[in-house]
Amino acid sequence: MRRHRAPSGVSPARRLTALVLVLAGLPFTTAALVGARGELALGSLLLLYLLVVVVIAAVGGLAPGLLAGGLSFGLANWFLTPPYHTLAVARRDSVVDLLVFVVVAAIVSATVELAARDRVAHREQLAAQAARTRELAAVDRVRSALLAAVGHDLRTPLAGAKAAVSALRQDDVELRADERADLLATIEESIDRLSRVITNLLDMTRLRSDALTVHLAPVGLDEVVSRALLAERAAAVRTSIPDDLPLVLTDAALLERVVDNLVENAVRFSPAGAPVEISAEVTGGGGRGGRARLLVVDHGPGVPLDRRDGMFVPFQRRDDRERGSHVGLGLAIAHGFAEAMGAGITPSTTPGGGLTMTVDLPLATS
Repeated sequence: MRRHRAPSGVSPARRLTALVLVLAGLPFTTAALVGARGELALGSLLLLYLLVVVVIAAVGGLAPGLLAGGLSFGLANWFLTPPYHTLAVARRDSVVDLLVFVVVAAIVSATVELAARDRVAHREQLAAQAARTRELAAVDRVRSALLAAVGHDLRTPLAGAKAAVSALRQDDVELRADERADLLATIEESIDRLSRVITNLLDMTRLRSDALTVHLAPVGLDEVVSRALLAERAAAVRTSIPDDLPLVLTDAALLERVVDNLVENAVRFSPAGAPVEISAEVTGGGGRGGRARLLVVDHGPGVPLDRRDGMFVPFQRRDDRERGSHVGLGLAIAHGFAEAMGAGITPSTTPGGGLTMTVDLPLATS
């Protein structure tokens, strides 16, 4: 949080210190100079006052400096200028000394104030430059991670599709029907993987550029989940959503992308024969203020507690040996879309092992 400063650039604590110096320093200085007024000229005495004013202005800025200058003028006139203990001035040169003192005190106070403002402005400029440098460094890290991830995740399905197409185009090799079907399946799978990578990259671009448009409306969770599962293997997912579940207030298209990415991540880490489970329930009652929870449960290796804070950071993978081709954007996109819709995603440990991702959604008011 940015530290508050007075408009002049001098902190309130320094102004308070300067006021203390005015109240304590000027009487002490006057008491010391009264004993020397017979030995020193008025100009010399005023120079000593001016030194105190400069110190006060340097600490507190313009207002305390002007206050010190005005009080010093009055004290010098009353105690140090003949006739003493009156506001009258006997000699013209003493009038000149006093007037010059007031003008110089005002100029010194204003100069110190401008210097303080310049100092604060310079610090703010340096802070802004440092923040910009950190922002550019973060962008550069993201760009480097993107190039490293996409370089592999785009080339792999492209290579698979090209190899399958080249095999199909060979005229000197007679392929059996099952071999042709396998090659076509490879092409389809490679294109699906490419489509997922490109879709995730475009989604992340929308999140980073604040170009995401959210249209909230009453939506049935079962319909959204059904559409999201069209891209996944039916045998790998088992759903259990009550037919009478109340509608939720969300963006159907964005929620579909959230469910798709969560299920895709769960399927990737689920062992063979352990389908991903999707269920939903209502919490807090079904009326105003109620919430719905959509649970995506897998029985894979799970995620340690100390690594869950980084689960939703872009380009994060569990390790370099993960199965499948992905850039590490799925969970980051799901989290970003959920926040944009006013929802939340919470990871937890599945009983018996695995990871449960809970999407918390507001219920639509009837």
